[in-house]
Amino acid sequence: MAETPEVKATAATPKAAPAKEKAPKPEDKPFGEFIETEYLPALQKSLTNRGVTGLSLQFVKALVPVQGLGDTQCSQVIGIWGDREFRVYFPKDDINATKGFSYTEKGGRHSTFEPFLIDERKATLDLLVTAVALRLRAQKWIERN
Repeated sequence: MAETPEVKATAATPKAAPAKEKAPKPEDKPFGEFIETEYLPALQKSLTNRGVTGLSLQFVKALVPVQGLGDTQCSQVIGIWGDREFRVYFPKDDINATKGFSYTEKGGRHSTFEPFLIDERKATLDLLVTAVALRLRAQKWIERN
């Protein structure tokens, strides 16, 4: 009787599926790119959906127009419609760092430099958009309550 070679049974070892790469969060983009490509369009859409018409939004590095701040310059999102203007300030080019807010109406002086989202440890696109809408609502500029 001829010997047959022993065949070892090998169980196919299931390979772990490669981990799906998570899509990068919008907030992970570089600051300027995030503001231009994510924040401005989302803010425009949100405020338009709340009845704001003729809104112009821009992202600039400019002097802060609040009395007492001297020659302070920083990145700002400026929203203008009609005779109303608001600004969101980013003293450091980082959405998670200190932020500020001011507004003016009918070409008057800007309000004081108000701290903005100071209790939030991690800013998200939705949070930044919603916070502006809530601040404008509190000013009774949108969605009168």
